[in-house]
Amino acid sequence: MARFNYVELPVRDVAGVKDFYASAFGWSFAEFGPDYAATTSGDTDIGLNGDASQWTAQLLPVIEVENLEAALESVRSAGGTITLPIFAFPGGRRFHFRDPHGHELAVMTPEEE
Repeated sequence: MARFNYVELPVRDVAGVKDFYASAFGWSFAEFGPDYAATTSGDTDIGLNGDASQWTAQLLPVIEVENLEAALESVRSAGGTITLPIFAFPGGRRFHFRDPHGHELAVMTPEEE
């Protein structure tokens, strides 16, 4: 069975975007040279690619959290921009934000059973 396990974001400032995600979500990153850093949780990880020659089109990664309101405040406090406020969808609730590089991501919490 295949599963989604990694998202790579093109970034101009690896250190700055790494600091944003560490502040917003508490993630830690391993550095793989001056132009690349990645989480190494063994689950679905995120890579920050600073080599513009390798950049591709942007995706919409979705981050699952337990407390959506707390995550929204963490994203704001870390310097993210909310692009869609919290809304309900079949299966849960979520919001969208842009990180300091301009990537749009979503944060969601599943519907309680």
